[in-house]
Amino acid sequence: MEIKECQREMRSAFLGGFAGQLVSGLIWLVSSLASSIFSHTVGMAVLFFGSMGIFPLTQAFLRLLGRPGRVGPENGLWPLGSQTAFIVPINFLLVGAAVLYKPDWFYPAAMIVVGSHYLPFLTLYGMKLFGLLAGILVIAGAGLALYGPPIFSLGGWLTGGVLLAFAFAGRQIVLQEETQGKRTSTLR
Repeated sequence: MEIKECQREMRSAFLGGFAGQLVSGLIWLVSSLASSIFSHTVGMAVLFFGSMGIFPLTQAFLRLLGRPGRVGPENGLWPLGSQTAFIVPINFLLVGAAVLYKPDWFYPAAMIVVGSHYLPFLTLYGMKLFGLLAGILVIAGAGLALYGPPIFSLGGWLTGGVLLAFAFAGRQIVLQEETQGKRTSTLR
């Protein structure tokens, strides 16, 4: 398979990252709510442990949407997706170190980690949208850590909202692409 075909299959199977970003965004929002209502520690635990459920919840949601949530064995991009998933838990060690230094850096540091994890999605899906998402999260995370107000959960709320917005943007791009592809194939 050519890379463009592999990327198209990834976009279609995962609806442009829609389900994963939707699930992730909701986890960030629940974490922020838990930080605001209960304690910072509870909010951190919700984000950390909730993130472990992203892949299975994404797969279940994709099946509900009628999407396969997987690609064919000839698609060479599948291993990149698996490898990309491990960027976040490994780099959460750095988030933990940042929190030991300054607890209010939890969400900003997590934003930087999650944002950087979206960079390989540029290749995985062939969508420039992920470069924009990565840039927003990394820059906003650094900005909040260095210059933001002392509101512990602010980065969580922002990230949850950004992920939800990008989930729907990616979904729309793929649905338009698929609609155009169907029109083109019926015209032939």
